[in-house]
Amino acid sequence: MTDQPTPTSSVPELFTWEFATDPYPAYAWLREHAPVHRTKLPSGVEAWLVTRYADAKQALADQRLSKNPAHHDEPAHAKGKTGIPGERKAELMTHLLNIDPPDHTRLRRLVSKAFTPRRVAEFAPRVQELTDDLIDAFVEKGSADLIHDFAFPLPIYTICDLLGVPREDQDDFRDWAGMMIRHGGGPRGGVARSVKKMRGYLAELIHRKRAALPAESAAGEDLISGLIRASDHGEHLTENEAAAMAFILLFAGFETTVNLIGNGTYALLTHPDQRARLQRSLAAGERGLLETGIEELLRYDGPVELATWRFATRPVSIGGQDIAAGDPVLVVLAAADRDPERFADPDVLDLSRSDNQHLGYGHGIHYCLGAPLARLEGQSALGTLLTRLPDLRLAVDSADLRWRGGLIMRGLRTLPVEFTPRGRAPHLRKGDTPSNL
Repeated sequence: MTDQPTPTSSVPELFTWEFATDPYPAYAWLREHAPVHRTKLPSGVEAWLVTRYADAKQALADQRLSKNPAHHDEPAHAKGKTGIPGERKAELMTHLLNIDPPDHTRLRRLVSKAFTPRRVAEFAPRVQELTDDLIDAFVEKGSADLIHDFAFPLPIYTICDLLGVPREDQDDFRDWAGMMIRHGGGPRGGVARSVKKMRGYLAELIHRKRAALPAESAAGEDLISGLIRASDHGEHLTENEAAAMAFILLFAGFETTVNLIGNGTYALLTHPDQRARLQRSLAAGERGLLETGIEELLRYDGPVELATWRFATRPVSIGGQDIAAGDPVLVVLAAADRDPERFADPDVLDLSRSDNQHLGYGHGIHYCLGAPLARLEGQSALGTLLTRLPDLRLAVDSADLRWRGGLIMRGLRTLPVEFTPRGRAPHLRKGDTPSNL
């Protein structure tokens, strides 16, 4: 056991704009010299960063590390710095990212039926329709910002459809979600205001759906209706819990996919050999390389840089480092997934990598519930982009791109691209994919 502090003079500077552009050299240093490292975050909160794969996997599954912010040992004013701005005042704290068993087990069971492989497969035609509609909106122009025009709206509209948000209200959700992912780039207090507006809307929507709920569920029933039905049939789901569940599925379910599509497209555009391999595979009507490729993109430069907050409920040792009760712990997924002790040539992008048990969607009981849907969206988005826009290219130098300055997520602010203008997609028949049209 050790509790020796790392000399601050030798630690790379963290959480700067330069670090956000390429954090991987700093993470490599931490893995080697200070794999469990205590640091002060930009918010002023001190937390432990866990950077090695084996330690990260242990921490993600360790139930002594609670998701409940009540276990944080700092004063109450600091606790608001460890979650989503505004969620406490909006009474949206009771969601899967903030609770432990047995409540976590109960709530996860209620919502998990919406993300079964069968349910996600049934949703595939709608995801493909949305994908083509969004590309159709800019395909004739010869240029686009792939974040604003494509990667951002696709998961927003997808998760809204899944939740049962009426089409006429979905642009409001797009506006609120846009404010929520700006982090420091929007007006002061903008995130909290958007959270409050979303909370008010969800409360009203739940009320309307409950009043109109049919006696029996139908195939493909939307998720909010399913949550209401469960709460009305002995599962004891309160209205606050239903609203918080819908909120976190939207919040956690869209930004990860925005970043998967944005980071993944950028990685392919800057690795032309891998991009060419994938395009040849898609042209041949094959899906295998696309499926393994999505996993590799999740590992190589994934959408979630740090796992969400955990708090030690009692003294615990991780990687030989003693951590006191009440201390926050942040598992650095981006560092763990580049650990040479676990992955051969971890800094190399290899779309055919087979031994790829990455931690991009977490591990243990908090493994990302929406991972199957995110994978579907990622495959649809990247496969369709590379098929319909085969000469897609960056419209700016990589050095001109800017990454959003958040703590948990990793994603580009914009991704300007150019391509040869093309026609809109033909109408998809049932069973069609872009590769067999």
